[in-house]
Amino acid sequence: MKGGIIVAFKKVSAKNKQGYKWECVKDGPIDPATGKRNQIRRRADTKKAAEDAVDEVVRRLMNGIDEKEAKRMTFEEGAASWMDVYRRSGKKPSTVDRMMADIKFLCRFYGKAPIARISHKNHQDMLNELDNQGYALKTIITAHTTAGMIFKHAIKNKWRLDNPTKDAVIPRKIMTVEELENRSIEEKYLKVEELEEFLRAAIEFGEDGDPEAFYLLAFSGMRPGELLALKRPDFRFLERLLRISKTLYMPAAEKEYQLLPPKTASSFREFTIDLKVCLMLQSYIERRQEFFKRNPPVHDGGFIFCSDNGYPIYLARFTRRLNRLLKRTSIKKRVTPHIFRHTFISLLAEANVPLQTIMKRVGHDDAKTTLKIYTHVTSKMQIDADQKISEMYSDLLDIPFNNDFAENVIKK
Repeated sequence: MKGGIIVAFKKVSAKNKQGYKWECVKDGPIDPATGKRNQIRRRADTKKAAEDAVDEVVRRLMNGIDEKEAKRMTFEEGAASWMDVYRRSGKKPSTVDRMMADIKFLCRFYGKAPIARISHKNHQDMLNELDNQGYALKTIITAHTTAGMIFKHAIKNKWRLDNPTKDAVIPRKIMTVEELENRSIEEKYLKVEELEEFLRAAIEFGEDGDPEAFYLLAFSGMRPGELLALKRPDFRFLERLLRISKTLYMPAAEKEYQLLPPKTASSFREFTIDLKVCLMLQSYIERRQEFFKRNPPVHDGGFIFCSDNGYPIYLARFTRRLNRLLKRTSIKKRVTPHIFRHTFISLLAEANVPLQTIMKRVGHDDAKTTLKIYTHVTSKMQIDADQKISEMYSDLLDIPFNNDFAENVIKK
């Protein structure tokens, strides 16, 4: 007996090195369903290990853990239970789909394992393995975060006591100087000469609608999903006005799409566009309307940028068109449809448009990327301005120095 608790040990035959195991029997909490005594039995190679195993079960029962349910529940089943709650929380279908993909990814490691038995070491080993396999840091962080949410759900449902993701270390590589230089903020947007080269390629080699789409992206700051969701009533030609009120969600097939609210509350916006871009867009709309008069579309959704069947253009297809044009240029940086949004921010910064005006124009609630680009461009402009002043007023600045130190510095 220990502290009033009856503990019993006995040897039982076993096919191990010593030929036996110790069985520990101890009273646990009263069964709440029957009100009867609840004895806990566990076996191990030593008395201490057997008692520790019993104490762990007792501790879990005292905290309301249903041992039978916890033992039966796999990670895969626990994740499905969490997802059922998550999808009812008002999340966008695109967000739910991303979480489903994250769960599928995690189930490659944890799928059939009992959710109560996954340890901190198991989770750390998984993160390390992802790093060893060369997965991107963003992928590793996403897997870690999603797993953490699933284990929190398990704790709430009394399937386990702790969260094994707590205090896990995300593997991070020490970047070389070259890698740091390659992550420059300038990689996030196209310089004016790069934009000019790409737009020339769009005009010369693009499919019908490519010049209009990429000019509009570059000179509006729209997100790609907002561009592909545009309908004819969203464009008021005489006022040169464009309205952003929705974004396209198209998970796979061309004929399955949803129009969702924009990313943030500030993403609902109206703004005028450049006259030349406006004329280009109106000409394209009229050209497409003439085409559809001759070839009635299967689906008339009123989309400005659509396939010949009338359905909106799938983002992956739009990206393929972008990549095809990139091959016609000398641009080496990684370019996605979203880069034109950052490019527009850089153009506004170079035009001395105030930061708050830029944020309002592009619909940014999170100013982090906008601020980085704005600060980088304006700082570079200041350096360029200093250089221009030096060149323009070199005669005035040709000061006759008497100070030997100053003359030596200038000579160097």
